[in-house]
Amino acid sequence: MTMLKLFSAVTTSGVLAFGCVIPVAAQVIPDGTTDTTVDVDGTINNGDRAGGNLFHSFSEFSVPTGGRAFFDNAVDIVNIFSRVTGGNISNIDGILRANGTANLFLLNPAGIIFGENASLDIGGSFFGSTADSIIFPDGEFSALDADNPPVLTINAPIGLNFRENAGDIINRSGFGFQVQGGQSISLEAENISFEGGSVTAPGGDVTIAANKTIDLVNGNINTTTFDESNAGNVLIQAGLGIKLTRVC
Repeated sequence: MTMLKLFSAVTTSGVLAFGCVIPVAAQVIPDGTTDTTVDVDGTINNGDRAGGNLFHSFSEFSVPTGGRAFFDNAVDIVNIFSRVTGGNISNIDGILRANGTANLFLLNPAGIIFGENASLDIGGSFFGSTADSIIFPDGEFSALDADNPPVLTINAPIGLNFRENAGDIINRSGFGFQVQGGQSISLEAENISFEGGSVTAPGGDVTIAANKTIDLVNGNINTTTFDESNAGNVLIQAGLGIKLTRVC
């Protein structure tokens, strides 16, 4: 089992480059272990709250092209933790949205694919991972132990636990995969591939971490602002290797 720390130290800064619609219903299904409900338009309500943390648990979580998954949280929520327990890959090709400045965590051990139309509409930071659990000082929020009630805690997370052969993350999203100024994006998985995808965090930090390999194929990672002195930082870390590819 491998543990990766969240909010890791960073090593590089700046730019790393390699080259009104009716919502479509999201394929988001609660698994019944939290008080989560989902409307037909993809609006996600309720969940289990502990202080500033809000917990959701899903058996399926995918957003088709033109669709959205809208976490309709209270504006004083700090962190939204969402796990996917059904064993199927999350295919995100629409909008992930949340209220206020909440940070959004998406955990699916089976894998996550961000399609060309995937985008973020959140006020906080985004964390996507194929780890099996999020670690807290007083317990863990596991996507592999859905038979037991999830640990609800008011504490901030301190890391991730990975089983062997965890799922991968593929990012094909264009410039819509962006957080607001000063916020961060973190993607952590077994393998990570940028297939023409990009992530943008103006003045914030970007973490791309894989237990095995990272393949940046015509990818783009951007943390600059209009004032380049306020550029954020980039950490790219892989256990077995990093491949940078430009396909012309």
